[in-house]
Amino acid sequence: MGGSFNPPHAAHAMIAREALKRLRLDRLWWVVTPGNPLKANSGLPSQAIRMRACRALASHPRMEVTGFESELGSPYTAVTLAFLRKRYPATRFVWVMGADNLAQFHRWQDWEDIARSWPIAVIDRPGWRLEALAAQGAQSLSPRRLPEAQAASLARCRPPVWSFLTSRLSPLSSTALRAEAAAEHKAAALPRRTVPLKRG
Repeated sequence: MGGSFNPPHAAHAMIAREALKRLRLDRLWWVVTPGNPLKANSGLPSQAIRMRACRALASHPRMEVTGFESELGSPYTAVTLAFLRKRYPATRFVWVMGADNLAQFHRWQDWEDIARSWPIAVIDRPGWRLEALAAQGAQSLSPRRLPEAQAASLARCRPPVWSFLTSRLSPLSSTALRAEAAAEHKAAALPRRTVPLKRG
């Protein structure tokens, strides 16, 4: 489960637990990326800071937080997944992502190669379901969509194969949390008005 996690929050932890349970995974890795090539990364906290924040949330014994992607010299998921396939040829992986990522999956570098090489589990996110399922990636892969009830078999399926998992939705989002933090910072920086005391 990759992402910039800027910042990580309880919805990420909920998605991770949902994936572990419903996909029957042995382990789930939080892959903290150096940055998102589709987003402006100015002001992005260091990877080490984001990894510490992720570890505070990923308390499940079968979850692991990793930042190995920074050593690959590329921000692209296709490179990351190719590395994992070469490094762990006997491991059956499932790529876990949110519905917001499925909505722009067709913009990822080598997205079709990713889909041909990896089973994919997409977890629903508030406000994204319709847009994600109508997007180019989902439409292109629609013949290979596995029913949600069979998602636990994803790791044993030959790609391309994917499943869309509905779950309890959380309104939390990293974008909203960043905006809230920025607003609080701006408010704290404003000069305070002083009102002179009236003399009795």
